[in-house]
Amino acid sequence: MGELHAAIRQRVDLQCKLTNLDRAQVGEYINRHLAYAGAEHDIFSDNAIDEIYRFSSGATRLVNKDYTHCMLYGAQNGRRIIDDHMVKIFTVLKVPW
Repeated sequence: MGELHAAIRQRVDLQCKLTNLDRAQVGEYINRHLAYAGAEHDIFSDNAIDEIYRFSSGATRLVNKDYTHCMLYGAQNGRRIIDDHMVKIFTVLKVPW
């Protein structure tokens, strides 16, 4: 497999490794993205953010995936607030999309 990706690695001039976010940063990260999207009120409960952090360990790729799935589920079910129960549907039960 190393040979398969050698040509790509030779063309990469810069590599960046993101460190995982802590719990407070996960909350700020989610709320900042929601504000950029035009949200005027909190959409995730504190317990929901706790669950997202617990499952993702602060890895932004997983944070993005989790909160996006939760927002889609919430929108489809007419929920204005995403709570920890809805987060567990995707993180613990691993409901497919």
